[in-house]
Amino acid sequence: MSDVAEFQDRLLSLGLARVSEAAAIASARLIGRGDEKAADQAAVNAMREQLNLLDIAGVVVIGEGERDEAPMLYIGEEVGTGRGPAVDIALDPLEGTTLTAKDMPNALTVIAMAPRGTLLHAPDVYMDKLAIGPAYAPDTVTLDMPPAARVRALARAKGVAADEIAVCILDRPRHEAMIAEVRATGAAIRLITDGDVAGVMHCAEPDVTGIDMYMGSGGAPEGVLAASALKCMGGQIYGRLLFRNDEERARAAKAGITDLNRVYTRGDMVRGDVIFAATGVTQGSLLRGIKLGHGWVECETILMRSKTGSVRRVSYRAPLRA
Repeated sequence: MSDVAEFQDRLLSLGLARVSEAAAIASARLIGRGDEKAADQAAVNAMREQLNLLDIAGVVVIGEGERDEAPMLYIGEEVGTGRGPAVDIALDPLEGTTLTAKDMPNALTVIAMAPRGTLLHAPDVYMDKLAIGPAYAPDTVTLDMPPAARVRALARAKGVAADEIAVCILDRPRHEAMIAEVRATGAAIRLITDGDVAGVMHCAEPDVTGIDMYMGSGGAPEGVLAASALKCMGGQIYGRLLFRNDEERARAAKAGITDLNRVYTRGDMVRGDVIFAATGVTQGSLLRGIKLGHGWVECETILMRSKTGSVRRVSYRAPLRA
């Protein structure tokens, strides 16, 4: 039987939620403490410990960096007991380290799992991203369109005026021209300081989040995680890798990428069934943040399976270990 056929997504999904929850809980005491590295390390340690309890033969394809840059959860690290199905793992133990350190909204722990060889091994470079929610025809918007044209095209598809579209964009100097062009259409913009996985996920639930589209450049690994979420929730995402120097092009070559100008669709980034879990660390528009009480901790996790399209929101409460 092939590795893909052996992928037990239903059985593994609850274990994946435990992995995400453990990382979030581990970082909870560092919310608002101003120490990004300590918060990230706590989440990494907890996530790795829980992953190694799962009956999987897992390989980290999206992780904390190359082996010489990350002592744990590095790209290529093998995790799990080795006794289960062969799987790819994409993770961000703390998506929003700055958000956590400053106690700002929408910090998450994020992890996705899919059959071996089905997740894009994206190099640690920038990716130009464009995402919209479900219920639209393919290529309603494209990366080749100018930002204003994207807004107007989505408005036509939605049957509304451009000023009824809301776009999420990372607040970065490199996006100043894009922000000005989008605003000139009359569209609203929600600027976020960090956390573009959550930013893309907002597009999948526009009635809840108020966001119709995400655009702008951010980390390519986060693009694969966002595509994993949309594979479960519904929605479209397009990504094109951006290279600033020869070193970054060499990273792409090492990852097996030969077409440096390729536009990746959701199906290109996630080529099989996937399970996805994210747990809120700080209070956010997608998930509640960690709540610490006298001797207990409570968190909320979104747990999804692309095979069934199921989206569960799981509240977890447990005694707080000393």
